Amino acid sequence: MGCFQSRTTHLASPDEEVPPHPEEVKSDLPNAAVSNEGHKEEVQVQDFVGQEVPAFREYALAELRAATNGFSSDFIVSESGDKAPNVVYRGKLKSNNRLVAIKRFSKLSWPDPHQFLTEASGVGKVRHKRLVNLIGYCAEGEERLLVAEYMPNDTLSKHLFHWEKQPLPWEMRVRVAYYIAQVLDHCNAQNRKIYHDLNAYRILFDEVQFFQHSLFPPQ
Repeated sequence: MGCFQSRTTHLASPDEEVPPHPEEVKSDLPNAAVSNEGHKEEVQVQDFVGQEVPAFREYALAELRAATNGFSSDFIVSESGDKAPNVVYRGKLKSNNRLVAIKRFSKLSWPDPHQFLTEASGVGKVRHKRLVNLIGYCAEGEERLLVAEYMPNDTLSKHLFHWEKQPLPWEMRVRVAYYIAQVLDHCNAQNRKIYHDLNAYRILFDEVQFFQHSLFPPQ
């Protein structure tokens, strides 16, 4: 990407799939993804269970409320107080039984609904198999919510720093680094710069041992 001089010319290109090493140990961890929550063309992408990722669209507040059992505290996945306070819920859409992550911002985080929609729509256009794809938003009244693919197996930060009894295997660490490079290259090509937001808390793992990266900025 023009930032570093490569010392790994013997490795396969990021545009090619890396064949598994014959002696590679299979990790018990899920695939990792970078949280995305933006592309100028509509791209067909499948999630980790083979379902087609739905197109970005608007959701009704009532639908998201029902998906989270009234934004029940039992459905909370994470909370953040930095920049734009928000709570992330695990939810299931009644229309198709799809598990999703629903990020609910505080009322003061995005006071302008048009700015919120513009930012969300830009991110929602970006599609990649290594991104946590943003699939919708809600901006009813003072409510500001985002709907994204659900990643059930925590963050890279937790796998690296908080699982002393199950450290992240080195082959998985190399795989994650390779996938991050793919995401950075793709986002750079889409003019979606995410270098300043890249950290271990934004690298998430799905059910099948793949990493995903989350793009949507806190504010």
